[in-house]
Amino acid sequence: MATAVETLGKLERRITISFPLTDVRTEVEKRLKVQARTAKAPGFRPGKVPLKMVAAQYGYQIESEVLNDKVGRAFNDAANENNLRVAGFPDIVPKEEAAEGQLAFDATFEVYPEVAIGDLTAVEIETVQADVSEAEIDKTIDILRKQRVHFHTKGEAGEHGDGGEPIAANGDRVTVDFVGSIDGVEFPGGKAEGYAFVLGEGRMLPEFEAATLGLKVGESKTFPLSFPEDYHGKDVAGKTASFTITLQKLEWAHLPEVDAEFAKSLGVADGDLAKMREDIKVNLQREVAGRVKARNKEAVMDALIKVAELEVPKTLIAQDSERLAEMTRQDMAQRGMNVKDVPFPAELFAEKAERRVRLGLILSQLVGDNKLQATPEQVKAQIEDFAQSYEDPREVLKYYYSDRRRLGEIEALVLEENVVTYVLGLSKVTTKAVAFDELMGSNAQA
Repeated sequence: MATAVETLGKLERRITISFPLTDVRTEVEKRLKVQARTAKAPGFRPGKVPLKMVAAQYGYQIESEVLNDKVGRAFNDAANENNLRVAGFPDIVPKEEAAEGQLAFDATFEVYPEVAIGDLTAVEIETVQADVSEAEIDKTIDILRKQRVHFHTKGEAGEHGDGGEPIAANGDRVTVDFVGSIDGVEFPGGKAEGYAFVLGEGRMLPEFEAATLGLKVGESKTFPLSFPEDYHGKDVAGKTASFTITLQKLEWAHLPEVDAEFAKSLGVADGDLAKMREDIKVNLQREVAGRVKARNKEAVMDALIKVAELEVPKTLIAQDSERLAEMTRQDMAQRGMNVKDVPFPAELFAEKAERRVRLGLILSQLVGDNKLQATPEQVKAQIEDFAQSYEDPREVLKYYYSDRRRLGEIEALVLEENVVTYVLGLSKVTTKAVAFDELMGSNAQA
């Protein structure tokens, strides 16, 4: 039995549910008898344990299960009878005052809000576009060359030359021994042997790199180094240390020539440079298209948040905050970071969770009102598009279609794209050209 629904706030509701205590006792006794058929105890054969002993061992657990089942069923029945769309899970607590022979519980919960979406034809959205020019292809080739760099001892003649005068210069890979001290005392992390880094890449503090420049193998230099106030090593942050470095090895960087062998190393079997450039262009265009789509989707989502009016259930925000915190923990653990004792307060993710939940409710309303659900054909086309960049596209199809959860992720992606297309088709859209570097340096996420 359930009382009438009480309205506690814009979304918060409460129902009192109750049922006879005898119903609980009857169900507990029934389950105890079933448990007794297989119960084991010292001195008794299986199934011959006295019911009192079974009750002593399993009674509390079974009673809890019965109560949970009955309360859950009663709440669901009450919610259905009152046509309530419950958001999240109810907070159910025993009610102190109950009629004789009855058990009563207060169930406090939130309901899904009404979502009012404004006039989309009046919404102004700025989208972006970007092109891939020959300059971008050249830059990409330079990056690919640097990824394939190899080093040779500087000053020694070889197949590719000697690298010039054997003194440390930007672009060279140096191997050094160093020791640092503060007020004459060495500090943890301030000493190393055979430490290698490339000058000019910014891996070391500027004073360290400046002191290394111009050294020859076997030479040493002592110099002061001031650690920044925000340095990651708190023991030395803001302090000045004295370092002595000794150059043990000096190598110059040789970049591969852009020739047939280079093209083959990128997967162009016949070494054709024109084909290599075309492959790079296609890959860049695919990447640009993805970035443009992400930026434009974000613009649409921002517009929807502004034009839609709704209350966001706190329950759903809390649940999503917990989910984001756990996802972050798992991601960091997979990256090899020790997060066992690191706190991940859900409150840190509340703002992001609120946006996600708000958008989810808005999109659900739009999809339902305008029949924007993902079709099987759209889902298949999206997976096939993903598969283009893989060696065996059939394996990609199998990967998604063999797991309902993975397929659901693609369906959600297509659904979002349907919403974006629908909104852009109604709103006032302007398009801005953005530079390739600006686009590739952004990480737009809706």
